[in-house]
Amino acid sequence: MTAAGRVLAALLALAPAAVSAAPSSAPGLDETINNAFAPVAAAVSWVVFHPVPIGFGASLPFVVLWLLVAALGFTLYFRFINLRGFAQGFRLIRGDFSRPDDPGEVTHFQALATALSGTVGLGNIAGVAIAISIGGPGATFWMIVAGLLGMSSKFAECTLGVKYRRINADGTVSGGPMYYLSRGLAEQRPSLAGLGKVLAVVFSICCIGGSLGAGNMFQSNQSFQQILQVSGGADSWLAGKGWLFGLIMAVLVAVVIIGGLKSIARVTGKLVPVMAIFYFACGLYIIGADIGNVGPAFRAIFDGAFTPEAGYGGFIGVLIQGFRRAAFSNEAGVGSAAIAHSASRTSEPASEGLVALWEPFIDTVVICTMTALVIVITGMYQVEGVGDGVQLTSMAYASVLSWFPYLLAVSVLLFAFSTMLAWSYYGEKAACYLFGESRAVALAYKLLFCVFVVIGASANLGVVMDFSDAMILVMSVPNLIGVYLLAPVVRREVEHYLQRVRSGEIRNYRRQPVAG
Repeated sequence: MTAAGRVLAALLALAPAAVSAAPSSAPGLDETINNAFAPVAAAVSWVVFHPVPIGFGASLPFVVLWLLVAALGFTLYFRFINLRGFAQGFRLIRGDFSRPDDPGEVTHFQALATALSGTVGLGNIAGVAIAISIGGPGATFWMIVAGLLGMSSKFAECTLGVKYRRINADGTVSGGPMYYLSRGLAEQRPSLAGLGKVLAVVFSICCIGGSLGAGNMFQSNQSFQQILQVSGGADSWLAGKGWLFGLIMAVLVAVVIIGGLKSIARVTGKLVPVMAIFYFACGLYIIGADIGNVGPAFRAIFDGAFTPEAGYGGFIGVLIQGFRRAAFSNEAGVGSAAIAHSASRTSEPASEGLVALWEPFIDTVVICTMTALVIVITGMYQVEGVGDGVQLTSMAYASVLSWFPYLLAVSVLLFAFSTMLAWSYYGEKAACYLFGESRAVALAYKLLFCVFVVIGASANLGVVMDFSDAMILVMSVPNLIGVYLLAPVVRREVEHYLQRVRSGEIRNYRRQPVAG
């Protein structure tokens, strides 16, 4: 066993002891962990969220500005690929250009569903409510703009994910920022090969931290809290039994992730559409029930976006609070989705980038906007004492559908479950990059991940949550450096691909089905 493998094994061996301590002495465990992580979390958070002056007495956290500038820059550099590639992306998701003999593990749709399962979650429910609470209805406008720009970042990183992925001997795929940072920079810019390896290692370490924290413990903790709330709160029989809830969740997660990406993709391919349809249908019902207020709601959103107070408040709500809780809801620029999309069955890197640009549209432009419209139309954001986050969203829906809090509890549970499935895969691939591509490393990480599901549900790890949020956002620093340096590769890939699609060289199997 390598030294890195022994480290991973040691972590796995230590984790059960932490779990056994959590139910019986949670306060002591919380205090110990908080004290240990506090200085590290503070240092990382200071860098990531350090305010950068932008003029007029306003400032934005470094990471918000970093991601926004990249999204705008890629939109211009790729000549608004978020708009001109939209229709082709849909045709690819539908399967028009799919060839079963192409290399990869999952279909375009399954890759999209897996990546969406990692982004659609509490950010769509709680992050939007926080944004409106702080910035008013105008925050929704900036949320939509940011989502549209983020489509270009997602396109670029997922194109590179397929371009520089590695097909393993057993047919599985390893890809993502750690591979295009190391392999891509070494190929395109040999003088930067050393820098590429360093960036890949930094990305992988942060990805593991984010996977175990925000992609796991936070999801487990918040889903338990929502179930506890609807089952009686402090009087519920689940009170004080977070470890039991976490254990059940861990078993369910294990059943899926032990089977690998194909198993994850099969589940998310069914779960994500069901989640989205349920949530979307409830929103449409509420909007339809109060259709007369839709026009005024859109006017409030548009007008509020351009008033000085609401405009800046919208940025704070969406680009700071939403970022911190859901990594800008769709994680565009973070690089996580490129790991899932790298496994898509395709021989055309640009095709997967076009599929991926649909993620921010579905996640932010559609689902987040639906949540915002319900909150604005019902006017619950103006009611004193309602609260913010999940509670505000729940009350807004409950004002029309009294039973919605129960559905929301199920939705939060499903959102959390699907997020954990996706992030377990991201963390696994990062661990395999660091410790070696082997079944032993993959299995060890999966077991460690399941242990942390229990820890998350049974403990209140505030500092760890701040740290893991920051870790996810730190992923965007090495990732976007690589995307900037490799952007010419992406532009060549997409222009060549679209040219061949237009000429008919790349076959559309819906228009030209295979004979027989």
